[in-house]
Amino acid sequence: MALAVTQVLLIRHADAGDKSQWTGDDRERPLSEAGRAQADLLVGTLDAHPLRHLLTSGYARCAQTLAPVAARRGLPVEAVPWLEEGADAREVLGALIKGGDVAACTHGDVVSGVLFELAERGVQLGPSPRMQKGSTWVLDVEDREVRFARYLPPPA
Repeated sequence: MALAVTQVLLIRHADAGDKSQWTGDDRERPLSEAGRAQADLLVGTLDAHPLRHLLTSGYARCAQTLAPVAARRGLPVEAVPWLEEGADAREVLGALIKGGDVAACTHGDVVSGVLFELAERGVQLGPSPRMQKGSTWVLDVEDREVRFARYLPPPA
């Protein structure tokens, strides 16, 4: 008997400005004004998707990207270390597909690694997988396997 289809929303954090212009701890680098606008608009982009869990890297910009979604949905945002920069893509993907109807905000290198892992598993990603800041990959999961992936550009 097949399990229900669930969705994983893999989100690259919204714009956080130029890293070279930030003098503090990079973990604390906040969203830029443009990034805050992207995060606000992300709420509408994700409205059509069922969500039971919101997960984020422990970096401020990731948590801030999900904050408006959390406020709209009345869900807490849980910071998990396995979504932080440099995370192992196989571990990230394995954890996410077990969660069911989850939005996870992370970094470009993690999104890139997950997309590479999906391609290795034969999941079609289109001719040129994208991962702009503030964008989302919708992964349809059935029987703990990603069956389909589609890209949602950053909200404008």
